[in-house]
Amino acid sequence: MTDLVARTGRHQQRYEDGCRLVAGCIPFRYKDDDFSSKSNETVEVLMINSQSGPGLLFPKGGWENDETDREAAVREALEEAGVRGDIMGFLGHYEFKSKTHQDEFSPDGLCKAAMFALLVKEELDSWPEQDTRQRSWLTIPEAIEHCRHPWMKDTLEEFAKWHAEHLIGNSEYLFSSSD
Repeated sequence: MTDLVARTGRHQQRYEDGCRLVAGCIPFRYKDDDFSSKSNETVEVLMINSQSGPGLLFPKGGWENDETDREAAVREALEEAGVRGDIMGFLGHYEFKSKTHQDEFSPDGLCKAAMFALLVKEELDSWPEQDTRQRSWLTIPEAIEHCRHPWMKDTLEEFAKWHAEHLIGNSEYLFSSSD
């Protein structure tokens, strides 16, 4: 059992222009295909199962008024996927409609997600949502096939571009904590 507890409720939830603000990330790591050469490293992304149907998701959730969007993304990665790491870059804002998160402040279920790339440094054996979430490490092509929502595929494509521009062949950047 874990001492960590997931936040629940909506009393601190942020809204803007009828949209629920959420934050999330694409957790990633490197898997060596051949340990003799850094150039053969394969990037893998971490996805989690959806609680409401088929397909896989990236960790994301409500951005609360006592945290930054980056802090919310890191918290969601810990709560939903059981990973800790460093935010390495901002991937963009993505709008979508949620069927399960309609409320008085967002009656149509409109959401705006701030998404980040998170380099995983630690994978926990125990985490708040471990009883309802399963983790899957996938290559980018595999992840594209399993994405539940089109906006997450768009985010993953942006991640692939961002990764190619910022991290491939740049090990100094990889271990800094800026974006």
